[in-house]
Amino acid sequence: MTRNSLSAAIALTLLVATGAASAQDAQSTQASSTQSQRATATSTSNTSNDNATRRASQAMEAVQVKADSLSLGGGLMSIQDAPKAVSTVSRDAIIQAAPGVNFTQAIDSIPGVVSSTDDYTGLNDGNASVRGFGLDEVGVTVNGAPINDSGNYKIYASEYGDAENMGDVTVQQGFPDNSTPISGAAGGSIAWVTVDPSHTAGLDVAQSGGSNSYHRTFIRLNTGDIGPVRSWLSYSDNETNLWRGRGKSKVTKVDEKSVWRIDDKNSVTFSVQYNREVKTNYESLTKAQAAADYKQSYLGTYTPGSTSSNYYALHQNPFRNYLASLDGEFTLSDNLRLSVVPYFQYGLGGGGSGSTFTENPLATGNYYKSVPYDLNGDGKISGTQLVNSYSYSTTYRPGIIAKFNQDLSDSNSLEYGVWAERPRQSQGQVFVPVDYATGVPIDTWAEKGSRIKYPDGSTQKAYSQYTTTTNAKAFVTDNWNPTDKLTLTGSVAYIWSKRDGEVAEFPGSAGAINAAGKVTVTPTNVGYGSSPVDTFHKWTPTAGAKYQLNDENQLYFGIGKTFRAPINGAVLSNSLYGYGTANAGALPNKPESSTSADLGWRYYGERASLSVDAFAANFNNKQVSGYDEVTGLSVYTQLGKVHNRGMSLEGSFKFDENWSVYANYTYLQSRMEDNLDSLGDGIYYTKGKTLLNAPRNAAYVALNYKNGPFWAALNAKYQGAIWGDWSNTEKVGGYTTLNLNAGWDFPDFSTTFRKPFIKINVYNLTNRQALTYASNAGAFLASNPNKIKDANGTTLFTSAPYYSVLQDRTFMVTVGASFF
Repeated sequence: MTRNSLSAAIALTLLVATGAASAQDAQSTQASSTQSQRATATSTSNTSNDNATRRASQAMEAVQVKADSLSLGGGLMSIQDAPKAVSTVSRDAIIQAAPGVNFTQAIDSIPGVVSSTDDYTGLNDGNASVRGFGLDEVGVTVNGAPINDSGNYKIYASEYGDAENMGDVTVQQGFPDNSTPISGAAGGSIAWVTVDPSHTAGLDVAQSGGSNSYHRTFIRLNTGDIGPVRSWLSYSDNETNLWRGRGKSKVTKVDEKSVWRIDDKNSVTFSVQYNREVKTNYESLTKAQAAADYKQSYLGTYTPGSTSSNYYALHQNPFRNYLASLDGEFTLSDNLRLSVVPYFQYGLGGGGSGSTFTENPLATGNYYKSVPYDLNGDGKISGTQLVNSYSYSTTYRPGIIAKFNQDLSDSNSLEYGVWAERPRQSQGQVFVPVDYATGVPIDTWAEKGSRIKYPDGSTQKAYSQYTTTTNAKAFVTDNWNPTDKLTLTGSVAYIWSKRDGEVAEFPGSAGAINAAGKVTVTPTNVGYGSSPVDTFHKWTPTAGAKYQLNDENQLYFGIGKTFRAPINGAVLSNSLYGYGTANAGALPNKPESSTSADLGWRYYGERASLSVDAFAANFNNKQVSGYDEVTGLSVYTQLGKVHNRGMSLEGSFKFDENWSVYANYTYLQSRMEDNLDSLGDGIYYTKGKTLLNAPRNAAYVALNYKNGPFWAALNAKYQGAIWGDWSNTEKVGGYTTLNLNAGWDFPDFSTTFRKPFIKINVYNLTNRQALTYASNAGAFLASNPNKIKDANGTTLFTSAPYYSVLQDRTFMVTVGASFF
C-alpha cells in the first residue's frame, strides 16, 4: 500500500469524524504476526489484551493455540489474560439461544450477572445487574460505540441488533478499561460486536414461530469479497403478543457491516444498526397482585367515556433509532498503530400512559390540563376526559475516540488517546386525545399535529427539558513484562463531563382553572424553569498484575477507580428544588464513584478449566430518587456508601467428544453503609441493609451434548432471594429456571442450498412462577405498621414494591438455510 493511499484512508476516517457519522471502540486490527494476537473491535468484544506487549503476545500463544481443544462450556467460558475479572460469551453459545435474544439475555450465564426479562422473545427490554450494580451504572458499548442513554444512562436492549449478527459479548465485572468511551460506568462494562462479513457471497434466511403468536423473519445478504471490500446487510421482522395482558410487540431491524481491507496492516470498518419498534409495556406487579392473578397486566377492556389510565392501549412504547460507526485501524510504523473511531447515534420516541383533561368553556387562557372545546367528540364541552400522556425523547449523539498503540520495546507497550462526544437531548411530556369509543390514542407517536394545545397555539406540556452534555476523556495505559511470566499494567484517565441544560415545568401555563372560573397558581400547575450548568471531573487510575505460573495456571490482581456523572434529570430537577419558597435553591449533585478490586486464579487444562475470583467494591454517592414536597417533583439525592464483597467461581469439564458441562456460582454481599435521606419522605434506616436486586447467591449450570448434526444444551439458572424495598421489609424468594436449546444441522442439499438447520428453544420448562426484579427504586419502605419515625420525627412514608414477572413456559422453533 502506498503512503498516499494510507493518508487518504486516514483522512477519510477523520472526515467522517468531523461529520459525526459513526463510531466503534478504537482497537488495532491484525497488522502483523505479532499483532494478530491483539484484540480489535472489528473482531471481538474482549479488548482486554489490545495493548499486550510483543513478549506477552508470544507467551500467550501456548495458551491460545489450545483454545480449540479446550472445553470451555460450549462457548460460555473463554480464555482470559487480563489482570482483572473479565468474562466472554462466544458466538457458539449465542446462536444456540432464542432467535431474537438481546444482549441482556446473552449475558445471563456470566458470573456476577443477574439478568431477567419480561419476555423471552427479546422484544422487551430486560433487566440486569452486575455484582449489585444496575445496568444504568454499567457502561455498555456496541462495536465500541456507547449506547447507554446520554441523559440517564439507562439501557434499552431491544433497540440493538439481531442475535444472528452478534459476534461475542464481554463483561468486565469490576472496572472497565480506561480507553472505553463511556462516562457512566461506576460498576464495570458490557461490550458486544457484530460479526465480520463473510468472504463468500450468499443469502442467509431463517423463519421462527412459537408461543403467544410469536413469529420472526430474518434475512441477511452477504456480498462476499468485492475487491478489498466485503459486506452484509440484514433485515428482521419480529412480532409477538404479550404473554400476560393484551397488546403486542413489533420490532423491525436493519443492520449492516462492511470491511475495507486496505492491506494486511490497515482496514476501515463501517457498521449501522437501525431499529423501529412499537411495544405494549408489561405492567409491573406487587407481591399481592401477582399472588391474586399472576397473568394480569394493564386492563384489556375499555368502556367508552372511562377515565381509567390503566388501559393497555395507553401504555405503548414507540421508538426508532440508528447507530452508525466507522473504525479506521492503521499501522503507521512497525511500532505504532492508530485507531480513529467516529460514531453518530440518533433516537426518537417515547412512552405513553394515561391522564385526564377537563373540558371547560371558561378555559380561554393557557390553563394547564383544561381546554375550551369538545376534546372527545361527544358533542359537549364539559366533564373530565381521558387523554394519553406521552413522554418523548429525541437524541443526537456525535462522538469520536482516537488512540495510539505503541510498542516501546518487546516488553513494554503504551496506549494513549482521547475520547470526546457532545450529545443533545430533548425531552418532555405532551398530551394526545384518545378515541372516545375505543380508548386508543389518535397518534401512538404523538406527532406535533396530534398534541393538545393551549388557546394561543402552544403545546400543553407537563415539562420540557433540553440538555447538551459534553464528555471528554484523556487516557494512557502502560503494559510491562519484566519477565515472560509477569505482566504489570498501570493506567490513568481524566474524565470531564458537563451538563448544560434548560428545564421548564408546565411551560406556558398560567395556572389551573375550575368549572366556576376560579384560577389557582401553584408550583404544580404554573410555568417556571431554570437553566442549570454543572461540571464534573475525576481521575480514574487502575493497576494490575498477572503472573503466569505455567501454560495452565495464572494468578492476577487488579484494582481500579470508576466514575459516573449525575444524570441530566438530577442537574435539571435539582435546580428547581423548593421553588417559590424561602428555602428554594439547587440541591447539590455528586458523581458516583467506586473503587473495585479483583484477586483471582485461572486454570485452563485439556479437559477442565476453572476460574476463581474474589472481589470487593466500595461504592460512593449512589444516586437515589427523592421527593420535593413543594413542587411534587422527583429530585435526586445520594446514598453515601455501599460496600460490595463476594466471590465468583466458574468452570467447565469435557467428559468426552460429545458431553461437556459448565457451571458458575457467585456469592455477593451488597450492604448499604449509610441511612438514606429521601428528602420529603424522611430519612430511612438503611444502614446495614442489603441493596435492592442483589441476591446473596446466584448459580448457573449448563449440560451440553453434540453428536454429529445433533446438538442440545440443558441449562438451569438459580437466583437467590432479593429485597424489594431499601429498608428490607419485603423479600421475594429465590427461584430456579430450567431451559432447553436443541437443534439439527443438516448436510448441504446442493451448492446453492447450504447449511439447513432446525432449532428448538424451550424456556421455563417447569413453568415456574416468580418475581424476578424490583422495578420501582422509590420503594424505600414496603410497610410501616408501627408508624416508625425518622430522626426528625417524620413518620416514614411507605410504598409497595413492584416487580417484573417470570414468563411461563415458552417455546420457539426456527428453521433456516443459506442459499447461493
